[in-house]
Amino acid sequence: MTQMENLLETQRPYLTDGGMETWLFFQQGFEAPEFAAITLMEDDGARQALRGYFSSFLVMAEQARTGFVFDTNTWRGCVEWAPKLGMSEAELLRLSAEAVKFALDIRSEWQARVPEILINGAVGPAGDGYAPDTLPSAEQAQAMHSPQIRTLAQAGVDMISAITMTNIAEAIGITRAAQLEGLPVVISFTVETDGRLPSGDLLGEAITAVDEATESGPAYYMVNCAHPDHYRDTIATGADWTARIGGLRSNASRLSHEELDEAEELDEGDPEEFGLLHKQLAPLLPNLRVVGGCCGTDHRHVGCVSHRLHHEVVY
Repeated sequence: MTQMENLLETQRPYLTDGGMETWLFFQQGFEAPEFAAITLMEDDGARQALRGYFSSFLVMAEQARTGFVFDTNTWRGCVEWAPKLGMSEAELLRLSAEAVKFALDIRSEWQARVPEILINGAVGPAGDGYAPDTLPSAEQAQAMHSPQIRTLAQAGVDMISAITMTNIAEAIGITRAAQLEGLPVVISFTVETDGRLPSGDLLGEAITAVDEATESGPAYYMVNCAHPDHYRDTIATGADWTARIGGLRSNASRLSHEELDEAEELDEGDPEEFGLLHKQLAPLLPNLRVVGGCCGTDHRHVGCVSHRLHHEVVY
């Protein structure tokens, strides 16, 4: 079986990392415009820090006897961001390719200890992930995201994940772009404190709409950049669409997106509570395949999740 097939059939959820950007910028003191960690690919200090960062999660995967989904630091790599980052589209795409090379190099060092490591090309919104001011059509989104997705495919990723998706049309466009490159794709929606997407759509409506428009194109869906309290009641309904959710990457903080955007200090929440909340969420999601974290989380939070799901649960 392929690595993707192994992931989809696993009974022990794979791990992924935490809030890489908040870790880099708030905890490690690195700086980059527009929260764009991709611009640090040519910073030797940042590369060294990221090696240590990912190693801490890979150790957890080894101890938990499970696999790891290795996200490239390319969330701000859509060519629409090039002008705001002060570079050309070609330069930004080159950094996406370099980020894949960096991830592949780390995988080669770890694969004897963690055999199942998927290199995941992370794709972010073309606009603001918290407050989308202009929503593209599916066709526009496909055109905007295709250059980066094509670059990631050519560089050797195993899959594509659209992280912090705020609206249905952009998710459809990214799904179609990945399909054209022959890559498995995952769509990860973010929700506000009321469980709705920033666009106002219900989570279930969004998942159903993307499936209908793409012939169930995504391998699975995720929820990210929201505290478990913000979406637990939504998935607790047990509706059919909840079976399509295969991953969770939650925030440490209960703050709203607006509050997080304005915060000058990192809200790290409570790692132990974070782990317990995921233990309570897991039974609601029969096809949960990947767990990690998002804003404000690091190895402590993901370690608590792994302890609850891998060391307290018998598979």
